[in-house]
Amino acid sequence: MANALLQGVEISASQFLDIFNHYDNDGNGYIEGKELQNFIKELQQARKQAGLELTDQMKAFVAEYEKNTEGKIGIVELVQILPTEENFLLFFRQQLKSCAEFMQAWRNYDADHSGYIEADELKNFLRDLLREAKKPYDEKKLEEYTQTTLKIFDSNNDGKLCLLEMARLLPDQENFLLKFQGVKMPRKEFNKIFELYDKDGNGYMDENELDALLKDLCEKNKKVLDSNKIPTYKTAIMALSDGGKLYRTELALVLCADN
Repeated sequence: MANALLQGVEISASQFLDIFNHYDNDGNGYIEGKELQNFIKELQQARKQAGLELTDQMKAFVAEYEKNTEGKIGIVELVQILPTEENFLLFFRQQLKSCAEFMQAWRNYDADHSGYIEADELKNFLRDLLREAKKPYDEKKLEEYTQTTLKIFDSNNDGKLCLLEMARLLPDQENFLLKFQGVKMPRKEFNKIFELYDKDGNGYMDENELDALLKDLCEKNKKVLDSNKIPTYKTAIMALSDGGKLYRTELALVLCADN
């Protein structure tokens, strides 16, 4: 099945998902190690059988990973390799060029501030991306994109995306949320921390209060967090704020393990 799909001149959104799931044997969200080596081998075979040359992106990918047994790729990397229909996942990247932009988009489209992007909110997000890119679409295609995106990123199959799930759109080197996984804390501890750093007790943190918290977190978690990146962390997290007011609910998305 995967071999036939890899021979295609253009791969649909749902076919892309089938390919990714086929090679991500252990379901951890990455194609890595032997999985990646099998993918490279079968990609080359499929293109040859179809009488197609490897694209420049494919050639660069093969050169980088063919002999790298420790390599791994995720959704974002794969969509840049395969001739996916209109590169629908790259629409995200066109709008989300940094962690801060990603967090701002999250705030904009999590309309009910539930801490999740649900199917109707995701559909609105995709609709806006398609309009911005001036790509023609109909409601049937929009629904396919929505359901495929949910299937790709909804790791616990609850029909909605949490912040960390949707953050898989970002390349690992830009995804600071992966690092914060190592410092997340239980709800009770998080509440104590929030109240400690909310110095004036007004129910939200401002930029200075968040800065103090991040400095202490970096000091206590030197193996996980990089103190040189505090400005990046702060800018991204403050993008969740309401006019510079970072409320408990928003900060919990990043630091609380019980969301």
